[in-house]
Amino acid sequence: MNKGTLFINNISKSFNIDNKDIEILKDINFKIDEGEFVVIVGHSGCGKSTLLKIIAGLITEYNGNVTLDGEVICKPDKDRAMIFQEHRLFPWLTIRDNISLGLDKSNKEENDKLIKEHLKLVKLEGFENAYPNQLSGGMSQRAAIARALINNPKVLLLDEPFGALDALTKIQLQNEVLKIWQKEKTTMIMVTHDIEEAIYLADKIIVMSSRPGKIKEIINVDIGKPRDRSSYDFATIKKRVYKHFFDTEDISVEYTI
Repeated sequence: MNKGTLFINNISKSFNIDNKDIEILKDINFKIDEGEFVVIVGHSGCGKSTLLKIIAGLITEYNGNVTLDGEVICKPDKDRAMIFQEHRLFPWLTIRDNISLGLDKSNKEENDKLIKEHLKLVKLEGFENAYPNQLSGGMSQRAAIARALINNPKVLLLDEPFGALDALTKIQLQNEVLKIWQKEKTTMIMVTHDIEEAIYLADKIIVMSSRPGKIKEIINVDIGKPRDRSSYDFATIKKRVYKHFFDTEDISVEYTI
């Protein structure tokens, strides 16, 4: 059986607010293959993060079901790791202790090896004894990525992981995540408002409508990685995504580069 293959089956979700059922997601269906990098885009409030939390098992009351390698997801598990917009490292723990938090403490030698490997993977060698407040925002997110990957999850879920970072750090971390994905081949699902980020990283982009969130289009991004953001192919995909949110009929592809 495949490792990290997801089926999202007819997902609908409402929240009760002021005694009214507000529909957030409606009839969401798609498949994510093992090792795929999928990015979900859409307006604020369309249910992107809610869908990610359903896949993570953090939200369990909804219609439909999600399966991972044939098993129905009904609770959080180590086979799905999640990274948020803020790193959420524990400030009283060193980077080493934050990264190793979920490891079985019975095998110190194996843990030391894993910690060393993952510090190297996210380029934080030499910072294992630092505390989160001694690191930049980008370095803290790298530590959060290492913490998420150290238990070898089947699926890595990323909820606007670079949204709070400056533009240069954001691009740098996009490249780092891409290198990690190419090395680890972990199935990754990211939520973002940044369309260029989505095109740069994704094998597949899922475009969602405003509330209730429905799938407007699933776009396969058939461009080799790493991608040239100024290329014609990149601009063509960009225009295709933008058409769902803006009037692009009178904008040439060349103009959008």
